[in-house]
Amino acid sequence: QVQLVESGGGLVQPGGSLRLSCAASGSIFKIYTIGWFRQAPGKQRDLVANIISSGTTNYADSVKGRFTISRDNAKNTVYLQMNSLNPEDTAVYYCNADIGVTMSGGPKPYWGQGTQVTVSS
Repeated sequence: QVQLVESGGGLVQPGGSLRLSCAASGSIFKIYTIGWFRQAPGKQRDLVANIISSGTTNYADSVKGRFTISRDNAKNTVYLQMNSLNPEDTAVYYCNADIGVTMSGGPKPYWGQGTQVTVSS
């Protein structure tokens, strides 16, 4: 059983910063891609940023230059440093990872429960 547990969400003023963390646990052979999606009320869930096992990163255009994703492979953890936050960043942030649980099996997608980020004065 694989679990993704997020932490670090909360309320922050415009221009502020937050750091999200997502720790993967359980029977993990390899984490291929891990990252963050977000979903605002009434909107679809969109990719924010992800990082593949090689270290290559991808960012949504709306967060480039403000957000930084990183991973600690030894801890099976991914981080999202969010700077210069604005109200449009308000959403539930979900951790997502493609994880293989055996050497021979392919990766499967897993999701965390989500953490609320609210940017408001």
